[in-house]
Amino acid sequence: MTDDSILDSRYSWTRLGITLAIAIVGNVGMWAIIVIMPAVQAEFGIARADASLPYTLTMVGFALGNLVIGRAVDRWGITTALIGAALTIAAGFGLAAVSGSVLVLSAMHFIIGFGTAASFGPLIADISHWFYRRRGIAVAIAASGNYLSGAIWPMLLAGILNDLGWRAVYTVLAVVPVLLILPLSLLLRRRVPEAATAHATRMSAANAKSVSFSPTALQWMLGVAGVGCCVAMAMPQVHIVSMSVDLGYGAAGGAQILAVMLVGGLISRLAFGVVADRLGGIPTLLISSSLQCLALFLYLPFDSYAALMAVSLVFGLSQGGIVPCYAIIVREYFPAREAGSRIGVVIRATIVGMAVGGYASGLIRDLTGSYDMAFLHGIFWNAVNIAVMTAVLLSSRPRAPAVA
Repeated sequence: MTDDSILDSRYSWTRLGITLAIAIVGNVGMWAIIVIMPAVQAEFGIARADASLPYTLTMVGFALGNLVIGRAVDRWGITTALIGAALTIAAGFGLAAVSGSVLVLSAMHFIIGFGTAASFGPLIADISHWFYRRRGIAVAIAASGNYLSGAIWPMLLAGILNDLGWRAVYTVLAVVPVLLILPLSLLLRRRVPEAATAHATRMSAANAKSVSFSPTALQWMLGVAGVGCCVAMAMPQVHIVSMSVDLGYGAAGGAQILAVMLVGGLISRLAFGVVADRLGGIPTLLISSSLQCLALFLYLPFDSYAALMAVSLVFGLSQGGIVPCYAIIVREYFPAREAGSRIGVVIRATIVGMAVGGYASGLIRDLTGSYDMAFLHGIFWNAVNIAVMTAVLLSSRPRAPAVA
């Protein structure tokens, strides 16, 4: 096999399968606190906003981790990053299991979030180097590990949570990353040949895009857009379990709604990956973001269990394409050698949005007694995302070929 033919090859798809398996395990750090949030609130006797603090610190650590680990991947490769991340996640969950206050628990979730980051942005950046023609669907599949993790782990851990409590859940999660991520990460030691990267760069040149903004300005605009879409996304994803408890459906009922939402997100993530291969990153992002905004409006008039299940499915089917598109956009507008760090910066912005949105939604609920204003808050930020990305799209143009 020649260096250029390795792109979109059988090995590329095998590597994608391993990447997906790692993502399913590693992203448990994002979802565990959502499921145990009502139990944490009850044990420590705190308000909903305070119970959201561990999630917020998870997202802060996740944001920082995507930036730092993304740069580490560019320099040392994905395997080294994943080994360190697995040990970090295990230590975080182990210490969180014996925490005596919500502040200590939150601090441990910063560590968990930092380690979990390796299973999202850095993995997506790594797999993007192994595909050219099917990069959109490959990135979508890798990113879907996040949603699969959220759909699978809450259901697997529900019995332990009900029988033994949230600390037992965290003890289990302190062991799982070491047992599963470490051996899988060793299968990703192979680095993409430089000749293959150069070949992809040559193929991309004919379709390269640029904007009237400087690279720095474009990076900032993508960051603002990332914050906006994910402040909106955080309201249902972070609080649907707690909202279900408020409405009398229990944490188990809320976990089922969350699982349906994330299965919908998985389907849409894959579907929008196919769309991105045809339309490009920004048009696909705008379609998904617009549908997410419409879905958020549907939460306002309905609160029955069946209605929440249906609306959450619609929400999941709408928004799954947003975050993976940022990786595709970065590959369309920036050099391949900058992919890890550039994608890490944008993913960090999306996670900041999730952190801010998760905490703000809990605070708004405490202040108003319901989540209605929190949904409207998310809709506003969703509109910001649409406005910024529309501006980028309107300023886009084919990049002028280099002069010999």
